[in-house]
Amino acid sequence: MTILTLSNVSLAFGHHPLLAHVDFEIEPGERVCLIGRNGTGKSTLFRVIENLTQPDDGKVWRKDTLRISHLEQEVPQDASHTIYEVVAAGLGELGQILTKYHSTIHQTTDHDAASLEKMSQLQHQIEVHDGWNLDQKIETVLSRLVLPADKRLADCSGGVRRRVMLAQALVSEPDLLLLDEPTNHMDLTAITWLEEFLLSFKGALIFITHDRTFLKHLATRIIELDRGALTSFPYNYDNYLQKKEELLEIESRANAKFDKKLAEEEAWIRKGIKARRTRNEGRVRALESLRKERGSRVGLTGKVRLNVDSSDLSGKLVTDLRHVNFKYGDQWIVKDFSTRIMRGDRIGVIGPNGSGKSTLLKIILDELKPDSGQVVIGTKLQLAYFDQQREILDPEKTVRENIGDGNDYIEVKGRPKHVVGYLRDFLFPPERIDSPVKILSGGERNRLLLARLFTRPANMMILDEPTNDLDVDTLELLENLLTDYEGTLLLVSHDRAFLDNVVTSTLVFEGDGRVGEYIGGYEDWLRQRKDRITSNKQSGKNNSQTETNKNLAENVKKQKLTYKEAKELESLPQIIETHELKIQQLEQQIGENKFYQQEKDTITATLNKLEKLRNELQLAYDRWEHLDSN
Repeated sequence: MTILTLSNVSLAFGHHPLLAHVDFEIEPGERVCLIGRNGTGKSTLFRVIENLTQPDDGKVWRKDTLRISHLEQEVPQDASHTIYEVVAAGLGELGQILTKYHSTIHQTTDHDAASLEKMSQLQHQIEVHDGWNLDQKIETVLSRLVLPADKRLADCSGGVRRRVMLAQALVSEPDLLLLDEPTNHMDLTAITWLEEFLLSFKGALIFITHDRTFLKHLATRIIELDRGALTSFPYNYDNYLQKKEELLEIESRANAKFDKKLAEEEAWIRKGIKARRTRNEGRVRALESLRKERGSRVGLTGKVRLNVDSSDLSGKLVTDLRHVNFKYGDQWIVKDFSTRIMRGDRIGVIGPNGSGKSTLLKIILDELKPDSGQVVIGTKLQLAYFDQQREILDPEKTVRENIGDGNDYIEVKGRPKHVVGYLRDFLFPPERIDSPVKILSGGERNRLLLARLFTRPANMMILDEPTNDLDVDTLELLENLLTDYEGTLLLVSHDRAFLDNVVTSTLVFEGDGRVGEYIGGYEDWLRQRKDRITSNKQSGKNNSQTETNKNLAENVKKQKLTYKEAKELESLPQIIETHELKIQQLEQQIGENKFYQQEKDTITATLNKLEKLRNELQLAYDRWEHLDSN
C-alpha cells in the first residue's frame, strides 16, 4: 500500500528547474536511495515530501497520519542541551514538557518546595497528554542507540552527534524516515552499526549518500534526480550504472538526430527570396517549435576537471618510524609502532573517531615529536594537506579570494590560469565565485578545498576525509586522479569503496595504541583480520609458550647486530640524505643550458659522478634494508 505519492510535481527557482513533472511513490518497508549531482535539488525534494516547501505545480498525496522524520546533513553544534533534551525535541511540545520534568528531577531536593510544586504541575501536564508512554519511548531509543541521557551534545564526537540526531528522528516512530548523508563524520564501526540498524527498521526509508558500499548494502531501489527529472531504477548499484550509461547513449543519439533535423530546417529557412515566397507556413511553425524545444533542453551537468601537479620527485624514502611511542596522559595513542613509507606508496589510515589518526599523521610528518622512538624524514618533500575541518578556508572571504588571494590569475601546473576559468572546472558558475564561503553547501566547500589544494605542486598528499559531501561522480573522478598520482598519498577515510579503489596498504588502529599494517584496502584488511583471529584461536592452547618463544626470538634477533653494525645502521639515514642532496644538485647543474657548452671531459666527468652517486645511494638503501631486517 502506497504511503506517499508525488504526481506531476514541478518546482523552479528563477529559471532553474529543480523538479520537472516528477512522479514518485513509496510503499512501507522500501529502502530507496536518492542520488544526483550536488545542487540538483535532492534536499529540495525532501522538503517537498515533508510539506515544508510547496511545489509550483502538481500534487503531493500523503497517507492519513503519515509520520515523517528527517535526519539533516549538517549536525548542529549545540553547546548547552543534553542528549535527552535533543532527542525529546523530536516529540514537539510534549517533548519540551518531558525535558522540563527530566531536568527538574535532577535539580529537586526533598526540602525544595518550589521545585516539588513545579514537578507536580509538570506531572499533571504529562498525565493529561498521556506523555508517560512517550517518555518510555525516549528511554528506549536512548538505550537502543547506546546514548547517555545526561551528556551534553557539545561534549560528543561527530559520530555520536549523528546517532543523537538519528534518535531524535526515530523517537516519534516515523512511517517514513529521510536521511541526508547519514554516514558523514561516522567511523567505520558506527557506519556498520547504522547499516544493521536500518536493515531492521520497519518503516520506509529514503536516503541520500555518497557511500557506495552503504548504498549497495541497504537500497532496495535507486532513484536519480537529474536535470529536474526523477528516474527510478529497480536494480542494484552495478546494474544502475550500466542502465544509466545506456540511457545516456540513447539520449545522445536522440539529441544528435534532433539537432540534424533542426540544422536542415534552419538551412531551408535561410534560402533565397524565391524560396521564402513559396515556403510552407506549416513548416515555418514547425521550425519555431523545434527552436523552442532546443532552447528548453537542459544539458548534462559538467564534470569536475581534476588535475594535480606532482611537482619534483621526493627522495626514495619519505619517512621511517622506528619503535615510536606516544600517549596523552594515561591513554596510549601509538605503542611501539614501526613502519617505512617509500615514494609512491598509497596508504589508508583506518580507526574509530578519536583513536589518534590525525596524531599519527603529525608524527609521520615530524610535526609532533613522539615520547620515544625515532622518526627519519626523507628529502625534497612538498606537502599538500586536505583538512577534514576545512580550517584553511576563510568563511568570511569569497570563493575567488580563497583561491586567488585577491589575484585574477593563479599558476596551475606551471601556467597562469584565470581564477574564473579555474573555478568553472570545479563547477562554480561566474555568479557564484563572489559569494562568501560561509553560505556554501558542504559539497561546494569540499570542491573549493580540492580546487585550492590542486593549485599547489605536491609530491606528497595528506587527505583527511576528502569524500564527505561529494557526489558520486566527483568521487569517482577523484579516485581516478589519485590512482594515477605519482607522488605519495596518506588517506584517512571511512569510505570503504574509496579505500579499496585507491590505497595499496592500510594502517589500522586496533586499540590500546596498537597500529596494524596490512596489504591492500578495507576488504583486504577484513579478510586478513579474520584469518588472524582464526589463527589465534587455533594456537590459543599454547599462548603462554608462544609468548615465551616470541620473547626469546626477539632477544636473539636483537643480538644479531654487532656493535659496529648497529652504529652503521644509525648513520645510514644521514648518508642517504647527503647522497640525495648531492644528486639533486648535480641534476640541477646538468639541467642548465650552459652545461653542454663545457669541455667534453668536464661533461663526462660530471655524468660519471652522478652515476656513481646513484649507485652508492642504491647500495646504502640495500644495506639499510638488510641491517634493519635483522
